[in-house]
Amino acid sequence: MNASECNGRWCQPLYEAKAAGLILYGRALGLSHGEAEDVVQETFLALLQLPHQPNDPDHYCLRAFRNRALNHHRGLWRRLAREWESVRWFERGADQDQAEAEAMRRLAQLPSAQREVIVLKIWHGLTFEAIGNLLDISPNTAAGRYRYGLDKLKLHMKGAAYGRDEPIGEPIAILDAPSPLA
Repeated sequence: MNASECNGRWCQPLYEAKAAGLILYGRALGLSHGEAEDVVQETFLALLQLPHQPNDPDHYCLRAFRNRALNHHRGLWRRLAREWESVRWFERGADQDQAEAEAMRRLAQLPSAQREVIVLKIWHGLTFEAIGNLLDISPNTAAGRYRYGLDKLKLHMKGAAYGRDEPIGEPIAILDAPSPLA
C-alpha cells in the first residue's frame, strides 16, 4: 500500500466532515465561493502528500486551509475579482428568508477578525483556545472578538430577527381594548 492510499483513509472522512465548513470559512476570509473551493482542493491535495497523519488532523486541516486562503487572498487580480463579487458575498438560495439574508449581510459587514472568529466558533465548533492557537492570538482575544461581533449582530438584528419594532427588554405599554361599537 502506498502513502496516498494510506492518507486517503484519514483524508476522506476529514474532507467529508470539513469541506463545506472550509468553504464558508474561506468566504469569511474574503474569498469568493469558487476561490474557496479551489483552496479546499489545494489543501486536501497537500494533505494527501503528507508522509503520515498529523497528530490533530482537524487543527492541521484548518491551519493549512487558512494559510493557503490568506496566500490566495493576496493576489492583485483576485482582489479585483473579489471586489466585483462583494455584492454577492453569499450566494442566495431559493429557500432563503429575509432574516437569513439580513444575518448574512450583517455578518459580511463585521470586521474580518470578528467574522473569522464567529465562523470558527459557530460553524466549526472550535473552542476559544483552539481558535487562539489557529490564529496565533490569546483565547481571551478570540473570545473578545466573538463577543463584540455577536453584540454588533444582535444590535442590528433585533428588528429583523424578532419581527418587532420596539427594543427587546424594554417595557411595552399595554392599552385596554376599545369598547365595541353599538
